[in-house]
Amino acid sequence: MATYVLIHGATGSAWDWHLVADELRSRGHEVTAPDLPVDDDSAGLSEYADAVVDAVGDDDHLVVVAHSLGALVAPLLCERLSVDVLVLVAGMIPAPGESPGDWWENTGHAEAMQEQAARDGRTTDEDLAETFLHDVPPDLAQESLARAREQSGAPFEKSWPLQAWPDVPTRFLLFGDDRMFPPDFLRRLASDRLGVTADEMPGGHYAALSRPTELADRLEAYGTASLR
Repeated sequence: MATYVLIHGATGSAWDWHLVADELRSRGHEVTAPDLPVDDDSAGLSEYADAVVDAVGDDDHLVVVAHSLGALVAPLLCERLSVDVLVLVAGMIPAPGESPGDWWENTGHAEAMQEQAARDGRTTDEDLAETFLHDVPPDLAQESLARAREQSGAPFEKSWPLQAWPDVPTRFLLFGDDRMFPPDFLRRLASDRLGVTADEMPGGHYAALSRPTELADRLEAYGTASLR
């Protein structure tokens, strides 16, 4: 059985992963889903990594899964933990020397969102809940909004600290209905920055809430492959 570390994104918490975590545990896997200090103005990416390391403890042979902003944190763990595979789920792929604050313009994110909205017959003026949670069941969407935490800008200020991507097998999974990080945008980013072809499944940005069983299937497959 694999040991999964599930890292949430901006404004989030471990709750974002609770359905996927339950699914993985029901299949016999170990799961750790730490809360990052997203609302702490003194905490940058290094402190986010500290929170994950503290939660994991001495576990080894880890499958580290990072959603959205969490993808900036996951690679920092590879020198401190025994990581068998990194799985970025609709993740922000950083570049050495780039600050997360500059990531948006450097990657052409705003243009990609506008182009996707035009293809969908939408505008980018829609409510943020529609951007992030449009396919999440209403009760879960409401709870997600109620649980959202104030995101500090601290992690966006300093350059991403690694000089290169860690020498750890890395998989990238995108969601075909993601309005925040559109599929074409992430396909390009995964190819340009990681040299990998993104895997794909249906769902919006929070597929961990809208399609937890299917997402758990994907994560289990990555974990199984890493143990061979």
